[in-house]
Amino acid sequence: MIYTRSAQADVEVTTSAERLFDYMDDQANPGTHMQRSSAMMLWGSMAYEFDDARGRSIGSVIKMTGKVAGLKLYVEEVVIQRQPPFLKAWETVGVPRLLVIGSYRMRFQIEDSGRLCRLHVFIDYNYPSSVVGRIAGTLLGAIYARWCVNRMAAAAMAAFSAKLGPD
Repeated sequence: MIYTRSAQADVEVTTSAERLFDYMDDQANPGTHMQRSSAMMLWGSMAYEFDDARGRSIGSVIKMTGKVAGLKLYVEEVVIQRQPPFLKAWETVGVPRLLVIGSYRMRFQIEDSGRLCRLHVFIDYNYPSSVVGRIAGTLLGAIYARWCVNRMAAAAMAAFSAKLGPD
């Protein structure tokens, strides 16, 4: 699939590449922003549903369902690339039912330099295919995509800013 839009966030995280990858590899961790009600989610939220691999293998399926502004949303993703402890990518399958972005591919990359890692979080996306979705995407898609990658990067930073970080 060809994507026409993108956003990226980069942060430094004080931990090993292995620990950071393990944290990011659990889709629920960097996706906490989707599971909480917020203004960017129009006071709605999404819930994850995982297959037996829980998104931790190539071909693994992750589903998200929820309600935003009274509308039922749904997206199904599949893990397409996984190279511990440095890279993971996943993308939508089918036609997602979302408001301001349509199909997308997300990925994260980790550059290791000992106890400090550089985390890069990316989203490549298209606007939704409906007329209303294209209008909403044009107005809000870039804002939402930046918010999403920034929240994922911030979640990783916060997880490892505690005294010992997650175990």
